[in-house]
Amino acid sequence: MIQPLITLEKFINKEALSGILLFVATVAAVIVANSSLGQAYYDLWHLPLGINIGEIKVSMTLTYWIDDALMALFFLMVGLEIKREMLIGELSTVNKASFPLIAAVGGMAVPALIYVALNPDNPLGFGVPMATDIAFALGILMLLGKRVNPALKLFLVALAVVDDLGAVLVVATVYTSEIQSQYFIHAGIVYALIWILNKRGVTNLLPYLLLGIALWVYIHAIGIHATIAGVLLAFAIPISSKIDEKEFINDTRESIDEFEKNMDAVPVLNHHQIDALETIGYGYDKVQNPLVRLEHNLHGLSAFFIMPLFAFSNAGVLIDFSTVHANLPIVLGVVLGLVFGKPLGILGFTYLAHKFNIVKKPDTISWSEILAVGFIAGIGFTMSIFITHLAFASEEVISAVKLGVFAASFVAAVIGVFLLLRVKKN
Repeated sequence: MIQPLITLEKFINKEALSGILLFVATVAAVIVANSSLGQAYYDLWHLPLGINIGEIKVSMTLTYWIDDALMALFFLMVGLEIKREMLIGELSTVNKASFPLIAAVGGMAVPALIYVALNPDNPLGFGVPMATDIAFALGILMLLGKRVNPALKLFLVALAVVDDLGAVLVVATVYTSEIQSQYFIHAGIVYALIWILNKRGVTNLLPYLLLGIALWVYIHAIGIHATIAGVLLAFAIPISSKIDEKEFINDTRESIDEFEKNMDAVPVLNHHQIDALETIGYGYDKVQNPLVRLEHNLHGLSAFFIMPLFAFSNAGVLIDFSTVHANLPIVLGVVLGLVFGKPLGILGFTYLAHKFNIVKKPDTISWSEILAVGFIAGIGFTMSIFITHLAFASEEVISAVKLGVFAASFVAAVIGVFLLLRVKKN
């Protein structure tokens, strides 16, 4: 039990630091976009780049390479997190999963309904206020330190994982371009090969990643958003290690004994000791879970490179409130969905489910804390911006929605922090 808690703590700490970096990247993007460098900033991200693979040509602007290719790696990590939580984490049993699951469903449904109610003739943007930015949300909780109930962090992680799964399903089913069905068979064959590797017990990650690139190419060719390739690949990554823990312990103990037996007065390791260390390292690679190993390797890349780069390339919006006025129902749908829809959905669904004995509220969390976390979950930010680019084609609408997302995320964060501090004080 200690090891999963340590792993979770490291995960939360890394997400918190990532949230701070995202904030810095966002502020920098807004400053540059509204400065004399604004046109150069715009031209850089709209630089066309392309590759040819056989009959398939993939040509996109630099921004879309970040949004489609690099974000596929982010969604691969998201998929790995979802699979891990479902197998061994906070979603691994019905008792653990039911409460955050209902909270997440409410936190997605109510914002979407608010948006659609305000935009019945233009409902496609309903996915924008559904999303929660886990990096920013956990960053807020970590900055508050011991003034936040530790159980809330577990609740928010589980809620955000389900929220991510909802976002993946929405992206896969709603935000697709014209379907090119002839590439379905290619994608199916590649994905079948990936699962064959899994069933044959292959734990080397390289063939999975190489086939994952091919899967990304064919899914992009189909017209489904290519980031879904990352999630599909994640679910096929094996969870079983090559050797069991007892075998690793026995082999490692023998290597340590060999290392100790060959100690000498020379300050440089001899070849017997080097061989022992290499044997330990080889055993480490074999005992380590492939899924967790890949997630660990991707997490730093995602948290400290992909997401800040995504924020810097997408958050640079001209501060022009005339675009907000021209698209007021859409912006209001996003703002009200994030600021009020998220907490109402999370608190309302869980409260009703608890009252009707569908689920039981954890004793370690109060209803006031759940309401506060509901507001913190209203920080949509990067995921909301990501879906904004899928939902709308007009640059004017996209700019207006981004301003709405920024404002809503800020207001939701301020209210959430105020409520958390008030709960702690009481």
